[in-house]
Amino acid sequence: MTRVLVVANRTAATPKLLAAVRERAQRSPATFHLVVPATPRGMHRIVDPEVSGRDAAQENLQLALPLLAEAADGPVDGHVGDADPLMAIQDAVHDGDYDDIIISTLPSRLSRWMHLDLPSKARALGLPVVHVEGTAVVTEAA
Repeated sequence: MTRVLVVANRTAATPKLLAAVRERAQRSPATFHLVVPATPRGMHRIVDPEVSGRDAAQENLQLALPLLAEAADGPVDGHVGDADPLMAIQDAVHDGDYDDIIISTLPSRLSRWMHLDLPSKARALGLPVVHVEGTAVVTEAA
């Protein structure tokens, strides 16, 4: 069975990500794990980047898991990851045995992850990466 790592924060429960998970689940048997990087916002990126953003990330995780499970037609688990999205991906890949990665970002013009070129950097880990651009935000606080 293929293990798929899903990486998202504010787009964790958006229609495009749910469609990508649904399509992947229909292609062949797969399990899914969602990591939500605890992305700090505003001045918190400087003042307390290691602790800020965890509550909003946890809210996004809890909101997204049942929707992703419905799309995957099976259970989906997850956790809140490092504030640095690439580090969150690296930690998950090293802790788990994943075959594919799906990364969901805000649209390119709004996405800090896209400005960091996260999908390309994640591909350097040697796993296939699918990038999905979400159009909605899960929570206002995120």
